[in-house]
Amino acid sequence: MRIGMGTTCVYPLGVETAFRTAAELGFDGVEIMVARDEKTQSARSLRELAERYGTRVLSIHAPVLLLTHFVWGRDPKVKLERSAELAAELGADTVVVHPPFRWQSGYAEDFLDIVRDTARSTGVTVAVENMFPWKVAGRSMAGYVPHWNPLGMDCDAVTLDFSHAALSGVDGLQLAGALGERLRHVHLCDGSGALDDSRVFDEHLVPGRGSQPVAAVLRSLAASGWSGSIVAEVNTRKARDAGERRAMLQETLDFARAHTRGDGVAEEPQAAPAIAPDPAVAPARSSIARSPLRSGGRRRSR
Repeated sequence: MRIGMGTTCVYPLGVETAFRTAAELGFDGVEIMVARDEKTQSARSLRELAERYGTRVLSIHAPVLLLTHFVWGRDPKVKLERSAELAAELGADTVVVHPPFRWQSGYAEDFLDIVRDTARSTGVTVAVENMFPWKVAGRSMAGYVPHWNPLGMDCDAVTLDFSHAALSGVDGLQLAGALGERLRHVHLCDGSGALDDSRVFDEHLVPGRGSQPVAAVLRSLAASGWSGSIVAEVNTRKARDAGERRAMLQETLDFARAHTRGDGVAEEPQAAPAIAPDPAVAPARSSIARSPLRSGGRRRSR
């Protein structure tokens, strides 16, 4: 198990600041959010930074945010493929990708086929991240297709983000248990409430400062011998200075170490219950797979 830090943890500062901060604090490596900064798109630049600061790239986050809409063109399939190629070139084993936006209908129809083909052709794990429902003027809106929750998707690997779980009203421990071996990557953060609370947004709090059972999930993963990466994705933009930002990230790293070291200092590990969230929230995997439109693509014959 490796504990890394995402480059978004120092946003809007640059990628070199992320490498330097991660190395100085003692993280095991860095997750790169591919962005408009050309250094985040270049294997040569990222390799030079990793060597300079004595660390490594653990994972790549595909440029699937609204802010990165034009990075590597507008074709989301190309964005995912290039992210996986970048990861493979750097020796990173995971690419994080979001479910398609609802307006990306062609990509959404073939999404799961694209994920499988990309993983197979590059040898990189493509882990679909849990997102959250959208609300516009108090009304729910399907922002992602086939769903914001990958639990019901016919995909082999998933990224669990605790801030997104909080925002969608999902218990992270239950989701981790229901995913089982498909849980391959974790975004370490926290959240304090669901989307129904108008004061809440996608918070990405320091773990332990919100309402998600983050510690219980980490202890459960450690007890099971889980071998994925836990990557800090904490919002530090409200930090008053560099010192406060470092303190927030140090607290995040200390939290992760305390609940994954298995030395008896933290509470005894709790097994994540192997139960799925309410089917109304996340449809059963088999029911989604039967529908090409809802599953994001044709089910490939084995």
